[in-house]
Amino acid sequence: MKRKVIQIDEELCNGCGICVEGCHEGALQLINNKAVMISDIYCDGLGACIGECPVNAISFIEKECEPYDEIAVISRICKKGIDVIKAHLMHLKNHNEIEWYNQGVEWCNNNGYDLGPSFTTVNINNFSMANNITSQLNQWPVQLHLLNPESNFLKNSDLLLASDCSAFSCADFHNSYLKNKTLAIACPKLDSQIEVYIEKLSIMIDRTKINSISVLMMEVPCCGGLLRIAKAAKEKAKREIPIKAIVISLKGELLKEEWIKF
Repeated sequence: MKRKVIQIDEELCNGCGICVEGCHEGALQLINNKAVMISDIYCDGLGACIGECPVNAISFIEKECEPYDEIAVISRICKKGIDVIKAHLMHLKNHNEIEWYNQGVEWCNNNGYDLGPSFTTVNINNFSMANNITSQLNQWPVQLHLLNPESNFLKNSDLLLASDCSAFSCADFHNSYLKNKTLAIACPKLDSQIEVYIEKLSIMIDRTKINSISVLMMEVPCCGGLLRIAKAAKEKAKREIPIKAIVISLKGELLKEEWIKF
């Protein structure tokens, strides 16, 4: 399967090992004074190690590889002790990867690791309420450039693909458009990842099996590119899903809302 994992530029890598310490999943090791990815199944694609690298030697890449395996990861890292396990689980929870988090907690419970009362399985549907989230946003990240298209929170969801500016225009953005949806934001004029965006959305349609895409655009001409991206992704994908176009004014007023015919 094709998914997002990290890659390491060996020429830039100075062998400091900071990324190895920051990767609780155990996907990285220092070999011959260079950081090396030892197996794709240990890389969750969330990129915590990227911010740890002082020489910017780590970046994302999409390639054909084995899917991330939470059970393989936690079986491996349990040897490092309970603190490493807890840090790993919090990493998953903070990135809203609740399915993987639950798998890890259940494995610990079944294998005699006492995580304490703070680590219990989470009802995915009640996750927002449990964390006192008052807005309708139930995930992170939201920028399409940063989104892993196979994240568990995207599975079988209705996607709101919104222009960067739309939430600033619409006072009731959360209740009017974001409620009960996952979110991806992008700017078709300023972003340089258009082909990557099309690929990501097509993966969401085919493999993550999102139910629909609602494209929220401002009335300004540059926003129209966002709908073209969604259409191109649907044409590339094998599954059929509906796409809705929503256009709002500079004052946030609804100007047009319609399902697109192909």
